[in-house]
Amino acid sequence: MEYSYPFSTDWSTEEIVDVVQFFEGIEQAYEKGIKRENMLAKYRRFKQIVPSQAEEKSIFREFEEASGYVSYPVVKLAKEGTDGTLIKVVPKQRH
Repeated sequence: MEYSYPFSTDWSTEEIVDVVQFFEGIEQAYEKGIKRENMLAKYRRFKQIVPSQAEEKSIFREFEEASGYVSYPVVKLAKEGTDGTLIKVVPKQRH
């Protein structure tokens, strides 16, 4: 798919790369699955860059509009899961 990832011009190059890797983890959870520990590590790093809940929601919304992937269910499953769990989200069918 061709779309751009949301980011802030205030972030360093390293922070942008880390946020893109977080969103790649979200994509992976929908496409083939991602280990819980990997997703949580990506999310923890994302939260270091985006500590504000309001900004997180805004960035999640931007990513969903661009990609069609919803971040929240992936993060929720990662937080609720146990180590070794494969996080795999099945997209809801649109009618």
